[in-house]
Amino acid sequence: MLFNFTLPTDDLIKIGLAVLCGGILGIERQYKNKTAGFRTIILICLGSTLYTMVAQRMGAGANINIVTGIGFIGAGVIFKDNLSVNGLTTAAVIWVSAAIGMAIGTNNYLLSIITSLLTILVLWLFHYLEDYMDKVHHDKQYSFVFADSEFDNVHMVEEIVKSHHLRSFRMQINKYDGNLLLMLKVTGHKKNINKLDHEFLGITRIKSF
Repeated sequence: MLFNFTLPTDDLIKIGLAVLCGGILGIERQYKNKTAGFRTIILICLGSTLYTMVAQRMGAGANINIVTGIGFIGAGVIFKDNLSVNGLTTAAVIWVSAAIGMAIGTNNYLLSIITSLLTILVLWLFHYLEDYMDKVHHDKQYSFVFADSEFDNVHMVEEIVKSHHLRSFRMQINKYDGNLLLMLKVTGHKKNINKLDHEFLGITRIKSF
């Protein structure tokens, strides 16, 4: 037959488990506000599963150079600045897309169609779950400069953070040119962090943040 539109139950189980396992790992990473979050981990797990399945069916004829080459392309879309890394999900999509192309090249048409639909599902539907998780468990790093060098300023800021039902972690405390410098990591609901920003704006003892 020229076309193969039958997909064994084992294949469905494999790609289903890839999404499930990747999702479990991705939720943990997303909850901790890591760069490679929910969708990214799912796509990586799904892509590696599909690569393995296709390579097994291609046997000695598998062109592993495709996998290596697509890695360089994926790396090209990743951008890092001083605070964050962007483009990881795009790189993962490129990686999965290459796996789908290999599946099509080996006449695994139904497998490639289902994987494409699953990828779209991950990118569109799970995007809302990522946004929700970011709202309820958001991290923000503050850098404070106080008008004086009194250590009570640190306790004042920490108490204000606590009053907004947020958690704080001291990252660094320095003194420069008569001013106290504090780096603080705040974790909690994004709405409460926004309220915290407004309160900090009205405190005269905080020279800048």
